[in-house]
Amino acid sequence: MAARMVMVCVLGTLLCQVWSSAELHHNEEELHPRALYPWRNQGKGVVRVKRDWIIPPIRVLENSKQVPEDLVQIKSDKIFTGEVIYKLEGPGVDQEPKNLFEIDDKTGVIRSKRPLDREKYDTFTLKAFALSPSGERLENPTTIEIVVLDQNDNRPAFTQSQFFGTVSEFSVPGTSVMSVSATDADDPKTENAYLSYSIIGQESIPANAVTKTMFGINNQTGAIYTRDVGLDREVVKSFRLKLQIADMGGMGLTNEGVAIIHVSDINNHAPQFSPTSYSMIAVENRKDYEIGRVNVTDRDDQGTKNWEAKYFITNDPDGFFAVSTDPATNQGVLTVVKPLDFEAQDEYTLILMVENVSPLSNKAPNLPVSTATVAVTVVNENEAPHFREDPINIVVPESVDPGTVLKNNIAFDPDNSDLRYEISRDPESWLDIDRDTGDISARRAFNMRSPHVKNNIYNAVVKVTDADGMSSTASVVITLKETNDFPPQLFPLSGSVCKGAGRKSSGLVVTAVDEDLPPQAAPFTFATHYDMSPNWTVIQVNDTHAVLQPLVELEAGDYTVTVMVSDSGSPVLSSYAQVNITVCLCDSFGDCQSVTGAILSSSVGISFIFLIIIMASVALLLLLLLLAVAVTTCRRRHHIKKGTGLLVGESEDDIRDNVFNYDEQGGGEEDENAFNVDLLWNPHDAPSTPGSYYPGYPGVPRGKQPLRKDAPHNLPSPIYPRRPPADPTDIEDYINDGLEAADNDPNVPPYDTALIYDYEGEGSLAGSLSSIASGSSDGDQDYDYLNDWGPRFQKLANMYDPR
Repeated sequence: MAARMVMVCVLGTLLCQVWSSAELHHNEEELHPRALYPWRNQGKGVVRVKRDWIIPPIRVLENSKQVPEDLVQIKSDKIFTGEVIYKLEGPGVDQEPKNLFEIDDKTGVIRSKRPLDREKYDTFTLKAFALSPSGERLENPTTIEIVVLDQNDNRPAFTQSQFFGTVSEFSVPGTSVMSVSATDADDPKTENAYLSYSIIGQESIPANAVTKTMFGINNQTGAIYTRDVGLDREVVKSFRLKLQIADMGGMGLTNEGVAIIHVSDINNHAPQFSPTSYSMIAVENRKDYEIGRVNVTDRDDQGTKNWEAKYFITNDPDGFFAVSTDPATNQGVLTVVKPLDFEAQDEYTLILMVENVSPLSNKAPNLPVSTATVAVTVVNENEAPHFREDPINIVVPESVDPGTVLKNNIAFDPDNSDLRYEISRDPESWLDIDRDTGDISARRAFNMRSPHVKNNIYNAVVKVTDADGMSSTASVVITLKETNDFPPQLFPLSGSVCKGAGRKSSGLVVTAVDEDLPPQAAPFTFATHYDMSPNWTVIQVNDTHAVLQPLVELEAGDYTVTVMVSDSGSPVLSSYAQVNITVCLCDSFGDCQSVTGAILSSSVGISFIFLIIIMASVALLLLLLLLAVAVTTCRRRHHIKKGTGLLVGESEDDIRDNVFNYDEQGGGEEDENAFNVDLLWNPHDAPSTPGSYYPGYPGVPRGKQPLRKDAPHNLPSPIYPRRPPADPTDIEDYINDGLEAADNDPNVPPYDTALIYDYEGEGSLAGSLSSIASGSSDGDQDYDYLNDWGPRFQKLANMYDPR
């Protein structure tokens, strides 16, 4: 049979009630065997179930003064040959709170070491062990539960030092007012925490205003209620109740508390005027000012909605007056909200009524609503003239004719005195006013583009003065209506159109600008003149843009298209414009190509070998040109042989007293078109001799420049290179610069016109350079005539002197 652990109860259950600590102390060795071995006592506090013992809880009274105190003894029923050591662990032993219990390791007696407090720890669960000296566990641990019994050692206490409540005046008995509460730290399952509430005193504020008991309390719940009638706030403001709480159903420990109960007001008093008639004075032509106050009395609680008054005027249909409440004094404040007119009415009699903001209680006396009479006398004063409207609104077209009357009958005087009018502000001086009648008229036409016109509105100020010097001013707001004053102008006036691109994708986009403002400007209407431009049409894109397109496939060249553009104003204004359009071959980006680019991109095409031949020919020409320049330079530097007539020509014309430079543009005073050595033909140096024509442009007389159609006329020409380069290697750059200047010059003939590079004029009085006898030898020349040319040629004459 397995060994078992048994327990001997020393101070537990029924045995604890008869054994005392003293008896246990003096008779510890004389314990009755039944007490020492309780399992022999069938059914006496220990029950054995399936060879295990069920030990009932050990009950220990809190605050015990007999410490240390034996609580229980445990024994093992196993017979050991050696020593048995008993151990105890758990809360109160080796866990917090520590050192409350201990066990005798030899006898197995469990003791309490200090008094217990149930309010801190009401139960302890411990485990007891039987061990051999070597620490081997001899038995399964036994659970021991210790229950701390409660004592009435705590007074009940109210949860608040003071409780506050409110009750309406004239409340009927049984009306719930408030509830109070209390707590007790003792065991709520015992009589020690069974609480009872009571009222032990009542004081009224003011003192002795009410002497009878007005309130009761439920002794179990703490609910306070009214017990009697007679709660009148005008008599008593509040009550102070002295409360008591006791445990053990009112027979145990007690404590006290306080409850303050305020009597709240109900609207049982209607406001009353005091006095009921008033006299006040009001000045005419003024508004929003106070003319007097009326008084009321109300016995309800001041500052509440039951006391606050609300006033009404019963006989003011025109709304000249208003009455409001002063929240501090509860007075009615009477004000004038619309100007009074002494000439129309000089006295008013007003009837005022008053009531509270809160509805009157059904417990209030049934009295009629209080009323008061107010007599208001209107005082006359000299009034300033009045404008019939301020601001004075005028709507007028911007192109109104000067002298047009814009506004009349703008002001009047209540005192019927004569008026004088003037304009005090008119920044553009557009207005005029009749000093006697006040008629406003236009001095001159308006201009919408004026900086003083904002959002089509022009502002001015007029002033009127009566005979007594009283004056008034008013703003004049003039809204200007846009009129159609300017026709639209087409833009741009030149452009290009791709040849062969198709009508859908080719065209020149044009638009228009109009100095007028909407609605006198866009949308615009575009049209072409059929007689002048039969091969072109215009397609409207939107309200402001259109596209000029050819109706037929046109050859590359310059064209002038006449376009009419019209606005949407009233009346409609139109203008004609000539658009210079260049039809050209275009690249993939839609831009006009150069001549070379056009050839390269044409469908015909040029073979690579032919292109090489062309480039070689150009290079050969450039080389020959460079050689010619070099030879010319060398010939100029050649030594002049003696006897050769340097300045003697074949012409018998008179030689002037001048030395001519070859790079000048004339041979003398009478030569207007002589030597022009520019490599590029310059139209400004064109000869004007009758009967001569431009080479390569037959039919155009010299001096009559052919016109180009691909650019506007009469534009300034670019700067042409004037000096030939000193270095022959720069001749290519010089020629290219001249070509570029000629291509961009709008005043030169078209591209297909032959340009003259070496034309030097004709009909000059000076001999040609070829007339100089440079081919003869120096010996054949006679230079004696140089001595006759004067001192300026003396040095030259000395050079060729044969002596």
